Amino acid sequence: MKAVLVVLDGLGDRRCKSLGYMTPLQYARNRVLDRLAAEGETGLVDVVARGIPNGSDTGHLALLGYDPFTCYTGRGPFEALGAGLSLSHEDVAFRCNFATVADDGTVLDRRAGRISTEESRELAESIQSMEIDGIQFIFRHTVEHRGVLIMRGEGISHRVSNVDPHGKTSAIQKPRPLDDSPESLKTAQALQKFLEKTSQILQAHPINIKRREKNLPLANYILTRGAGRLPNLAPFEQKFGLRAAVVAGGALYKGVCRAAGFDVVNVEGATGTVNTNLGNKVKAVVESLKTHDFVLLHVKATDTLSHDKKPREKAEMINRVGDALEKMLEQLTTDTYVAVTGDHTTSSEVGDHRGDPVPVLIWGADVRGDRVTKFDEISCMEGGLGRIRGVELMPILANYLGTLELYGE
Repeated sequence: MKAVLVVLDGLGDRRCKSLGYMTPLQYARNRVLDRLAAEGETGLVDVVARGIPNGSDTGHLALLGYDPFTCYTGRGPFEALGAGLSLSHEDVAFRCNFATVADDGTVLDRRAGRISTEESRELAESIQSMEIDGIQFIFRHTVEHRGVLIMRGEGISHRVSNVDPHGKTSAIQKPRPLDDSPESLKTAQALQKFLEKTSQILQAHPINIKRREKNLPLANYILTRGAGRLPNLAPFEQKFGLRAAVVAGGALYKGVCRAAGFDVVNVEGATGTVNTNLGNKVKAVVESLKTHDFVLLHVKATDTLSHDKKPREKAEMINRVGDALEKMLEQLTTDTYVAVTGDHTTSSEVGDHRGDPVPVLIWGADVRGDRVTKFDEISCMEGGLGRIRGVELMPILANYLGTLELYGE
C-alpha cells in the first residue's frame, strides 16, 4: 500500500470580503478536491495546537508526526539542509532574506522587491564564505529573496535574536544574546560583524548598481532569523514503517523531510513560486511511488498569494492544483491513499498566519467516508475525522497502510 500527502502551504483562510465573504477554497469550488472529499473522510486539523499560529517549519514537523514542542529549535537548520548543505549538530543555522535597508537602518522592504532568483544567486556568490573571530560563515541562496546562513566554530550558540523585524518595527534589529552565556554573546557579536561586512559588499555589487539605475529596491542587507541547531529526529521509516520521498520546490520543506530521513526528489521547474511546474511535480510523485511507500507533495504558492493579500489568485492556484491532482489520480494504483491538507492558515485579508484549523481529507478505496461533499474550512467541520492535531495525521494514515504495531495484546 502507498500514500501521498498533499500539503498546500497556507491553505486555510478566513472569509474574504472581496470574495463575497467566502474563503478562497469556497470560492474556488474545485471539483477534484470536492470529489475527493465526497468519496473520502474529512475533518479539521489544529496543526500545532488550538489557536496557535504556527510557521511552516513547525507545521510540517507536526504533520509528519513529530511534536514541535519537543524537537524544534529553529527554522534555520531545515532551510540549510534543504539547500543541500551538510550540518553538524554543533553548527548554528539561520533563515535569511535579502532586504532593502535605508542608510539610517530603516527596513524599506523585507524581500527587496521580491528580487529574482537569478539576481539573488549572483549576489549570494559574493558573500558565500568568510571567517570572522575564528567563526566560519557560509551563505547560500535558495529561491527568490531567500537564503541560509551557517555559523561554524567553537563556542557558539543558537540562542541569539532575530535581525529581521518581521513587520513589528521599521528598524533593523541588532542580534542580541537570548541568555547570559558567553557563547550567545560571542555569536551575536560575530554575526553583527558579518552583517555589516556583507552589507558593504552588497551595496557595491553590480546587481545593485543596475537596480539603483532602474529605481528598483536594492538587495543591500541580510536579515537573519530562526537560529537553530539540527534536532535529533527519529527516522520516519523507523516511526511509521514507510520509505518516504518529498517533492517540493522550497528549501524548508526539503530540509524538514531530509532531517526525517526522506529522499529528496529534485524536479525541473519546481521553483517554490506561483510559476512552479505542477505537471512535473505530479509526474515525480507518480514515479517516486514506484520505489517509495509515502510521498509528500508540497505546493508553496497558496501561501505566497495569501501573504500578498490576493485571495482571488489563491483560489485560482487551488484550481490549478486540483487540475494537476486529477492527472495524478488517473495514474495511481488502487492501493494508494491520498491525503490533502495545509500546514497552517494564512489570512488573505491580513496577509499573515493565523491559528485557525485547516481542512483535511483522506481518500482511498476502503476509507469509511462521511456526509461531507465539499472541501473547505466550513464543510469539513462536519467530517468524520473530527478535529485532530497535526501529530495525529500520520498515525491515522499509517493505520490505513497497516504499518503500525498493535498497542497491547
